[in-house]
Amino acid sequence: MTTCLTYPPKPRPGDRVAVLSPSSALPAVFPIPFELGLRRLRTEFALEPVEFATTRMLGASPQQRAEDLHAAFADPEIAAVLTSIGGDDQLKVLRHLDAQLLAAHPKPVFGYSDATNLLHYLWRLGIVGFHGGAVMVQWGRPGAMHPLTRESLRRALFEPGEWVLPEPDAFTDADPDWAEPAALTTAPVLEPAPAWSWHGPSRRVSGPGWGGCLEIIDFQLRTGRWMQPDEEYAGAVLLLETSEELPSASFVTRVLMCMGERGLLGRFAAVLVGRAKARFLGTPNPREQRQAYREQQHQAVLAALTEYAPDAVVVLDVDFGHTDPQLVLPHGGEITVDGRARKITVRY
Repeated sequence: MTTCLTYPPKPRPGDRVAVLSPSSALPAVFPIPFELGLRRLRTEFALEPVEFATTRMLGASPQQRAEDLHAAFADPEIAAVLTSIGGDDQLKVLRHLDAQLLAAHPKPVFGYSDATNLLHYLWRLGIVGFHGGAVMVQWGRPGAMHPLTRESLRRALFEPGEWVLPEPDAFTDADPDWAEPAALTTAPVLEPAPAWSWHGPSRRVSGPGWGGCLEIIDFQLRTGRWMQPDEEYAGAVLLLETSEELPSASFVTRVLMCMGERGLLGRFAAVLVGRAKARFLGTPNPREQRQAYREQQHQAVLAALTEYAPDAVVVLDVDFGHTDPQLVLPHGGEITVDGRARKITVRY
């Protein structure tokens, strides 16, 4: 088993936490969900959010965003780093980061989507990060936070122990229209959630989580600059989920094919595939079309894993990533996938 990375110290109620925008500064465009998320951090989590120079700065350069990360990590009063939202160019920030500074002051970082870049960078430094939690989305959810999301974030923030991931019976991949004030006060309508789907050998494996948003994994594979040698991922648990860009099944196939041909895909002991987001504001897609999209993605994943990683324990439709509720996964931290008992246990 690949050794799990080092867990940074956890915050405590009352601590100050940085709220940064290392990707897009959408808090400047849509302040209402952002400020709702800040309020819930204070009232429901007893944390004091601290904004930095570029948190609401549209057009901030990659170097300016890196400087905010440096300032947050170096500040002894900041206990954790939370991302406001994702984006599409966080990759550019990584080359401006001071690896020695971050490694000398390890702190838990929460984010997903474009923040997959930063989570991969932290892996190289030996630091566990947390795949999940954006202030504008999970904390700023209309109506109320989803109870499972809230519990997962609470445990990941404050509790170092193990947790068996609950399997939701309902979910949604619909997005509120942040430009419509009424949409920010009404809780999302959920639909029945298909059960998690288990494939591969019925065995129990444990290893550090690695991966995240597939589109960003593709960035990392293309550049290669922030990845470890492929052998470092042997025995790890691969995390795969897709974003609101709604990539095609052929895109999924090609990324996994490339991972397989380089010998990387077969090194993972287990693969967790997130419940795929199948609509976005501009592409509402009827339910039948969404179901067909997810099934095509399932087939693409299973075909690649059958060819390149037949010994991996595989679970489809796990609730992490871009759907609601969102369960937080430790990136670099221990994940146990039990194909016999059909349960997933994370260590926060």
